[in-house]
Amino acid sequence: MSVAHADDADDYSRPTGETYHAEKALPSGDFYTGQWRDNLPHGHGKYLWTDGCMYVGEWHRGKTMGKGRFSWPSGATYEGDFKNGYMDGKGTYIDSSGDLYRGSWVMNLRHGQGTKSYVNGDCYDGEWRRGLQDGHGRYQWKNENHYIGQWKNGMMNGNGTMIWSNGNRYDGSWEDSAPKGNGTFRWSDGSFYVGVWSKDPKEQNGTYYPLSTSTGNFDWQPQQVFYVDLSECVVCTCQRIPVLPSQKMPVWYGSSSEQSSSGNRTKSSERPRRRSVDGRVSNAEMELRNNGSGYLQVDDTESNRSSPLGPLRIQPAKKQGQTISKGHKNYDLMLNLQLGIRHSVGRPAPATSLDLKASAFDPKEKLWTKFPSEGSKYTPPHQSCEFKWKDYCPVVFRTLRKLFNVDAADYMLSICGNDALRELSSPGKSGSFFYLTNDDRYMIKTMKKAETKVLIRMLPAYYNHVRACENTLVTKFFGLHCVKLTGTAQKKVRFVIMGNLFCTGHSIHRRFDLKGSSHGRLTTKPESEIDPNTTLKDLDLNFLFRLQKNWFQEFCRQVDKDCEFLEQERIMDYSLLVGLHFRESSCNNSATPTSGARTPTDNRPSRGEMDRFLLDTSKLASMQLGINMPARVERTVRRSDAENQLVGEPTGEFYDVILYFGVIDILQDYDISKKLEHAYKSMQYDPTSISAVDPKQYSRRFRDIISRKSGSFFYLTNDDRYMIKTMKKAETKVTIKIQFFKMYQDSLI
Repeated sequence: MSVAHADDADDYSRPTGETYHAEKALPSGDFYTGQWRDNLPHGHGKYLWTDGCMYVGEWHRGKTMGKGRFSWPSGATYEGDFKNGYMDGKGTYIDSSGDLYRGSWVMNLRHGQGTKSYVNGDCYDGEWRRGLQDGHGRYQWKNENHYIGQWKNGMMNGNGTMIWSNGNRYDGSWEDSAPKGNGTFRWSDGSFYVGVWSKDPKEQNGTYYPLSTSTGNFDWQPQQVFYVDLSECVVCTCQRIPVLPSQKMPVWYGSSSEQSSSGNRTKSSERPRRRSVDGRVSNAEMELRNNGSGYLQVDDTESNRSSPLGPLRIQPAKKQGQTISKGHKNYDLMLNLQLGIRHSVGRPAPATSLDLKASAFDPKEKLWTKFPSEGSKYTPPHQSCEFKWKDYCPVVFRTLRKLFNVDAADYMLSICGNDALRELSSPGKSGSFFYLTNDDRYMIKTMKKAETKVLIRMLPAYYNHVRACENTLVTKFFGLHCVKLTGTAQKKVRFVIMGNLFCTGHSIHRRFDLKGSSHGRLTTKPESEIDPNTTLKDLDLNFLFRLQKNWFQEFCRQVDKDCEFLEQERIMDYSLLVGLHFRESSCNNSATPTSGARTPTDNRPSRGEMDRFLLDTSKLASMQLGINMPARVERTVRRSDAENQLVGEPTGEFYDVILYFGVIDILQDYDISKKLEHAYKSMQYDPTSISAVDPKQYSRRFRDIISRKSGSFFYLTNDDRYMIKTMKKAETKVTIKIQFFKMYQDSLI
């Protein structure tokens, strides 16, 4: 067998699609031997790099795909599944020191169930997340001490049990690999200590119960657990993989992204033709529409392709809102708000457990404070008018801030520091006004009395939900307050403080408010006035969001949990707020034109840059469900004759993005006004297209359209005269009721 360069012209004389054995010496000095098709490795083959790395296994159109073995010059090896060049699936990795991991991988990261055996004799068996122990797992040290319980970011965190080889054990809460919160320490003789644990002796509080009055460890101090018993229970860290296989993948001449020496492109990027339900290729007679697909899908794409749609216009993002300076109509209100927050958060309060009493949620649990202009024993003098300040359920919101890891000093500095708040340009649909802190961390919304009642009513369930679901997508609430102006006005302004979903170092280039309905879900602004701060709606959406499989599954599970909670609380009309940062725009060093015209496909980041992004520890720590998530979007186009088509036709044009999303507007109760709105609009429009539906139906529709296929498909006859739609049983019942009602109206006329 002769050796030839990978771009030799004789390859193009072979019939397209023929697979044969080849040996290829690349200009870089690398060498490939194995099966070859269409000028790309395809089948089983071996690739040798000049630095000593080697891959032996399956290839698919130039990428490692399937079973394979990758070895490094250091002696480290990985053997298992590959996908698009990544270690992805089930596999075993042995590093140069001898540590062995066997389990699940996602995009070069240990993710899922896996076992890690360390060369020093330690072993971990349990769940992994983004390369670190996360979830439930068991760690056993070589001295036979072992921990069974919850992990987070590679550390013991949550509820767990530590059992020492001498028979002693600790059962309770952990934080950063140390007891924190309620817990019990038991000795092998049966005596035990129960209390609140902390490394800080001032926060430590508990009671010792000896086995009998005659014997016991009366001289024992709880701090001994931290500095003696746990001193040898150190969790081993995982060695970093020196060079990722995906960073080593070569760019093949003749692939869909490269021009071959003959000037021709391969046909691998052509979009497959759709098939009808009986498997036959569809032309015009029965075209399968994508109308039933969800907004978010699993990312199983293998390549990008350009689209004839033209460049996607991305304008530079500007800071939202108008700074509230002296002379602004709401300047005094801002001062009142800042004074009240400083007083509430800074007020001394005893340490509270996360297990709150029912009395803390009582609607009558509120504190009034008077703020005279000249000051008082508890309040400072100020330049604003005299006002009263009310805190609703202060213990609950203080505990929520603790649960969400909000530092009290940072919280006060963000809201009450030297920088003024910013007011968003226009009020929301409900008439509420929104204010942003200068650092964009918190959003303040004025509330109607009805909304305040809804939040207080659902507060116990909300607290239990966010405590149980660490990755919940629902809005984070940090405080509920009221300012009451004294004098003749007697005006009350209620407001809630929330986390800002788009508090990020990345510019948000597109933002969408998605409800899963179509009626009235189109932005009325002309295209020339739409900028990155414009919130677009369902019918404006021109992307499919493609998440990695594990993220997508986690997203679906969390949406189900959040929707069940909102449905039980009789909440509807909530939205999925989505923000997109196009990564290509941040890779371009040239200035963005003021007109906003640019092409995101220029300067596309390499696969190695994507790996470095995913494995950057600072970015990894900030990445969670709905926050700072690397993903891909596929551009779509709606048919001109499908006015209410929620999801357009995919074009095959992909962009790398950073995604932010969360469930917002969760305070709309299905009250009498919404019931009347539903009855009125149902007589004029398709009931499945309107927003005002009962919470159960709203929850079901929201989950169906956003996270998975709704099950409905549309077909056209060859002459375009008739459309056929598959329907669910519930839709059929609604349609029959509408037709009956219309027939009844016609009979009256």
